[in-house]
Amino acid sequence: MTTNKALAQWITEIAALTQPDHIHWVDGSDDESARLTDGMLADGSLIRLNERTHPNCFLHRSASNDVARVEHLTFVCTRDKADAGENNNWMEPAEAHRLLDGLYAGCMRGRTMYVIPYLMGPYGSPYSRAGVEITDSAYVVANMRIMARIGTQALAHIEAGNSFVKGLHSIGQLDPEQRYIMHFPEELLINSFGSGYGGNALLGKKCHALRIASWQARTEGWLAEHMLILGIEDPQGNTSYVAAAFPSACGKTNLAMLVPPAAFAGWKVWTVGDDIAWLHPGPDGRLWAINPEAGFFGVAPGTSLKTNPNCMRTIGRNTIYTNVAVTEDLQPWWEGIDGDKPAKLTDWQGRPHDPANGPAAHPNSRFTVAAAQCPSYSPQANAPEGVPISAIIFGGRRSTVAPLVFEALDWAHGVFTGAAVASETTAAAVGQVGQVRRDPMAMKPFCGYNFGDYWAHWLGVGERVTRLPKVFHVNWFRKDADGKFMWPGYGDNMRVLKWIVERCEDRADARHTPVGLVPHANDIDVTGLTLSPQTLDALLAMDPEIWQREVAAIREFFGTFGSRLPEGLRAQVERIERELERQRAA
Repeated sequence: MTTNKALAQWITEIAALTQPDHIHWVDGSDDESARLTDGMLADGSLIRLNERTHPNCFLHRSASNDVARVEHLTFVCTRDKADAGENNNWMEPAEAHRLLDGLYAGCMRGRTMYVIPYLMGPYGSPYSRAGVEITDSAYVVANMRIMARIGTQALAHIEAGNSFVKGLHSIGQLDPEQRYIMHFPEELLINSFGSGYGGNALLGKKCHALRIASWQARTEGWLAEHMLILGIEDPQGNTSYVAAAFPSACGKTNLAMLVPPAAFAGWKVWTVGDDIAWLHPGPDGRLWAINPEAGFFGVAPGTSLKTNPNCMRTIGRNTIYTNVAVTEDLQPWWEGIDGDKPAKLTDWQGRPHDPANGPAAHPNSRFTVAAAQCPSYSPQANAPEGVPISAIIFGGRRSTVAPLVFEALDWAHGVFTGAAVASETTAAAVGQVGQVRRDPMAMKPFCGYNFGDYWAHWLGVGERVTRLPKVFHVNWFRKDADGKFMWPGYGDNMRVLKWIVERCEDRADARHTPVGLVPHANDIDVTGLTLSPQTLDALLAMDPEIWQREVAAIREFFGTFGSRLPEGLRAQVERIERELERQRAA
């Protein structure tokens, strides 16, 4: 139990509502983990994989109708609808509570109610925040054990008087017609019902670390962002840290674990985090970032020794795989993995694989693994003070619009650049794949309040932080006239990171364009890369006519936020339009 009276009372209330057969307080111990694993192996919710090739690895198959985040059923429940904004689905809090209480009533009969105290962020960090998730899913407990710092130490943090976020989750009957993920930021409360998928059920992740934390960050003066954090060490041993935001399927995890190309001998990339960053103003006037998570919850398809060798070396042991396929000898398999496709596979639904049924592994199949297993895991990843951020990078998947890289002219322009991010939808969210949508700061599904207020908060941070990071935009996905990608990507993205670091140190040149500072072709180190000068010029080109259409679309998008749109962003639109018009006239 607990000495925290508020926590104890809440547990009592939830137990009375859900009526579990048993209550188990999670302590995070190895013995507890072994008992839970044995139970899941016995009931079939986990399958042990090949111990020789993948020691202590397991497969979980979710319900076929429960395989991704459900953005259309995710709500932010604030007293004032305008506070949630057009970027969120909204429900009045009292109505949401009535709906959920009806669903939760008796939902844990015959089940165990697990109480998971957890900490987001390193032990001892002033930037870490606590939570408690109640769940009736042992699978959720197993994943939270990897993704957060759970158990007795987290509970001690709460009992020391620190605030905590409350999260209640039940798989219910896995009925998509009764599936809701509700956030009550004014109550520091998350309710999730009817899904066992990680993005909907691991409440410490997107629900707490982004939706609720973004609300907390605004009130407390920091930033909770959908960003990787990496360190770039040069041959002299100097390390610069950057944070980067990319929508799904834009190479975020690959960049976080990047292996520099052979031509970059002496350079190293250090992984601090692959998904979420909490950035706080430090005493030295810089932004300092921590990764609130302890693990990776990554997309499996497309991951290989070519695309992400460090990731492949991370997930070979102590990993939970969800909805991947398996070979005859119980090795995990997915589309895009190294080697030839085996003649016989069992697909993600447990059937003999038939291409007529679709891919063998679900396109959104996942792995959950401790970040500390990554070969490039930074020695500073658990530093209580975090790491100082020199650059913030935004990126999207655009075939024609954005050049390979550009630098924002100043902080306000950087906020505009992030607010204007657009990319293709992916299998990580329910809906059609391949449609282009605006995804500001890669936070569209995750910002816990009105985007207009969120952008204003970003602009306000720029007024309070004295040593701001520079802001950049990258686009690895530009295509030629034949529809082929022009940039090789993967490890060669190091070449762009090198220019970004040099710009932060005022050691690289750039040319001014209406949309930002773009490198000259000879500013990008292409040593050892087969890339024609014409292709490099095309990668760095900025077409005024395309950008006029783009800025018109951005203006229309911004208009949906009405009076909440900060004047600073409106001014950026007008400035770019004027400069584009002058360029065309010249």
